[in-house]
Amino acid sequence: MADLKTITDTVHGTIRLEPLTLDLLETLELQRLNSIRQLGLTYLVFPGANHSRVEHCLGVGHVAGEMAKALELTDAERKLVQAAGLLHDVGHGPFSHTLEHVLSRELSVDHMHLTQRIITGHDDNVAPEDRTAFPEVLRIHQVLEKHGVDPDAVAALIRGPSERGSTLLVPSARKEPPRYLAQIIHSPMDADQIDYLMRDAHYTGAPHGMIDFARLLQTLRRHEGEIALDRKGLPALEGMLTARGLMYSSVYFHKTVRIAEQMLARAVERSAAPMAEIQKMVDHELLGWLMHQGPLQREIALRLKYRKLYKRAISYDREELTESARDALASFKDAAERRRVEDRIARRAGLKPGQVIIDVPLPELLLSEPRIAKTEVPILDGGVAKPFSKVSPLGRALQLRQVVDWVVMAASPASGVTAVRKAVTSTLFA
Repeated sequence: MADLKTITDTVHGTIRLEPLTLDLLETLELQRLNSIRQLGLTYLVFPGANHSRVEHCLGVGHVAGEMAKALELTDAERKLVQAAGLLHDVGHGPFSHTLEHVLSRELSVDHMHLTQRIITGHDDNVAPEDRTAFPEVLRIHQVLEKHGVDPDAVAALIRGPSERGSTLLVPSARKEPPRYLAQIIHSPMDADQIDYLMRDAHYTGAPHGMIDFARLLQTLRRHEGEIALDRKGLPALEGMLTARGLMYSSVYFHKTVRIAEQMLARAVERSAAPMAEIQKMVDHELLGWLMHQGPLQREIALRLKYRKLYKRAISYDREELTESARDALASFKDAAERRRVEDRIARRAGLKPGQVIIDVPLPELLLSEPRIAKTEVPILDGGVAKPFSKVSPLGRALQLRQVVDWVVMAASPASGVTAVRKAVTSTLFA
């Protein structure tokens, strides 16, 4: 075929790029993701983690297409889920999930909501001056329409079925898409997780993210309008969900990764720029911008550039928290209150405002990965569907397993660790 083009992917091998994919890859919205690291600041701990978010998007589009073939979907349905897989992350800001909680707080949206609006043309994540430089380049919704794909239908798949906001941008008169289509993009066993676990394991060198993707495909089924798995694929699903938990514990929420991300987040939230402008930046633009925003922002940008990171002063697990400490942490839902506490501890430790970080990771984990405790894929046994947790004792355990070792952690420059530990103990956790 004259329009046959391929790329060689580090995880999936040779991937065929169909005309719709090729045209979508020409958009500024997708090419912008070449300059955003898939794993944010994780490269400071795992040096190989320099892969871009556009690599992941290509992988998700490919996996979604393979799942569609395994389920024997129509060409139109396959085209739809491939487009959704390719576009599912176009709403990400610089350093991917690192600033998502700041985005959510300041703009009252998350990256999935923003992605939906970008796909339908209601919003844009490309800076106006950049857009002006390429007036001839079509936007995503225009490319989709050119290929006979409804942008609203693609946007409706991003959050998965029956999730808040999943049909937000679909006119009420339109029939809701079949659940299995949305489940390919967002569910306990979806193309997004399959690709990011395999890809992130490859680039970080962590052995935990290996998935038997071929076996999942072989045993993938449709049952009563939903994605299900033949019982023969149960070990592959157990392996995938175990890999997810281990990758979060050992890579995504590694304490040093977390400290680096919180340093960047504090520098941004203590700056004066509107979050909507920062959201349009890419990684290097944000670091360059921080260099000129004030002493704290410059300090943190330099520390990230040269990997002179803050150190953990103290951390607590759930059982170690007093009732007063729980109440104090609950008040941290208000970012201004959390900053006041951080700065009070910094003063007592002889540090400058902004040089103490109090990290409470669980709310951000649920924001960045709402699927983390979801395991209920229907398992088909003799034609009867049973919940994964009823079939697999491991499935029940995964629902209860905590993926983060601490519920609160304090960090500061190395010179202040001892003083911060004392200040935290005497004030916040007395």
